[in-house]
Amino acid sequence: MSDYDKLFKSVSALAEQIRDLQIIAVKQYTPVVEAIIASRSRDVYHIEHTLDGLLDFCCYDPALQLYRRLCRYYFSIDPVATASYVNIYREMWDSEEKDEEDEC
Repeated sequence: MSDYDKLFKSVSALAEQIRDLQIIAVKQYTPVVEAIIASRSRDVYHIEHTLDGLLDFCCYDPALQLYRRLCRYYFSIDPVATASYVNIYREMWDSEEKDEEDEC
């Protein structure tokens, strides 16, 4: 096996592990986001902590959808902080130079 083949195999395995982690994150964050919204929580620390955690996974569309949903909810509580979270997302993930499939 060539060095290139070894490198390719290693990178492919890493990419698969990242995708698995993204799937796990969505499974774990979904009930948290749903509970925050269903309970009409105004716990700013909990909401922001959840947004902070989700932000790391926003290159994965299901995680981005959770992030957007929580941002929409949070906007009525603190529009300034929500705008900050939207801007952080844009700086981190939303680039015109990136293809939609190549963001991660």
